Amino acid sequence: MSQKNYDLKPRWYVVHTYSGYENKVKTDLEKTIKNRELQEFFFDIIVPMEEQIEIKNGKRETNLKKVFPGYVLVKMIVTEETWYIVRNTRGVTGFVGSGTDPIPLTESEIRKMGFDVQSISVNYEINDQVRIINGPFSGFTGVVNEINKDKQKVKVLISTAGSGRETPVELDFMSVEKA
Repeated sequence: MSQKNYDLKPRWYVVHTYSGYENKVKTDLEKTIKNRELQEFFFDIIVPMEEQIEIKNGKRETNLKKVFPGYVLVKMIVTEETWYIVRNTRGVTGFVGSGTDPIPLTESEIRKMGFDVQSISVNYEINDQVRIINGPFSGFTGVVNEINKDKQKVKVLISTAGSGRETPVELDFMSVEKA
């Protein structure tokens, strides 16, 4: 990869894999990212799937089919290290791009693929009191500790019954409302 100033904004890149290795590449990459504690550089890894309905022996069957066999989409910040990790994951043949430089997808390409690129705005800020409105912690209230717009996650500190300690819980933006 040519030495240059890195774009520190997360972007979607297309990674070419051996056919049939897409899910393995996703799993291996997720493990490596966790082991090397590089979560702040990787935001999403997707093997795009679509439902396909087949009629077999008069029965309707729904199967998931890969939309782009041989490709995995990765939302990441490219640095020398992150590029190397993706490039050297078993089953990866390379990034789609010119030469060794990965080229990010444009917003219109992402939209055409059906991915949501608009950012969600939330009406709460760090240190605001919020109520959890769905999931296992539904009904709890807590204080916003962290907001991650790229991952569309919010970290809320909640007090669990009797312990008096605050427990951080990561939730989707849609699971929380301002109290």
